[in-house]
Amino acid sequence: MFVPFFDWTMIIVLPGLLLAMYAQFKVKSTFQRFTRVRALSGMTGAQVARNILNSQGLDYVTVEMINGELTDHYDPRTKVLRLSPEVYNGTSLASLGVAAHEVGHAVQHATGYFPLNFRNSLVPVANFGSALAFPLFLIGLFISPALVKLGLWLFSAVVIFQLVTLPVEFNASNRAIALLEGNHYIGSHEVGNTKKVLSAAALTYVAALLVAVLELVRLLAIAGFFGRDE
Repeated sequence: MFVPFFDWTMIIVLPGLLLAMYAQFKVKSTFQRFTRVRALSGMTGAQVARNILNSQGLDYVTVEMINGELTDHYDPRTKVLRLSPEVYNGTSLASLGVAAHEVGHAVQHATGYFPLNFRNSLVPVANFGSALAFPLFLIGLFISPALVKLGLWLFSAVVIFQLVTLPVEFNASNRAIALLEGNHYIGSHEVGNTKKVLSAAALTYVAALLVAVLELVRLLAIAGFFGRDE
């Protein structure tokens, strides 16, 4: 009888994968829920982003629309803030919250916020690690312990990148709420619901970190770092 191969170490990563699935569901459902709640200011995400950027002396940052859903981001290389159609044209609490969050990243960049600079410096290493860590690790299991260790070190860079991402994202969200409320784009009674949108988005980064940490633990287990014979 054919018995399919079962990798027991996948159990290690399972909690992270489940949280990641929940986080994706949570961010989409929360965003959709609060796209139906219009902000009292009546301004669009693009208008709010432009006004806040100007008030922070960042009039050189361009605000553009980009296709897709929840594709919003700030590009520090070109100094362009890109908003999805729902956020760019929307007047909801979700739209304003996401737009202000991305403005928060632009402010971080302009003010030299250290965690953001550190994360940006890790991007090449993290990309290199995510691409080569697994191939080197698997080849090393059959050829050389040195390649196994190199794969582990490279994947450790991915974990560090995910770890540094958390304070960057939380800080951008805190800046967003302060800027929205301080400039009266949302009222005090709207702060709680706007925070729900940003908190749901933050959960995806927490899940990504957990998956990366558990994946590293899994690789260590496969390599025999937890009492197994070398």
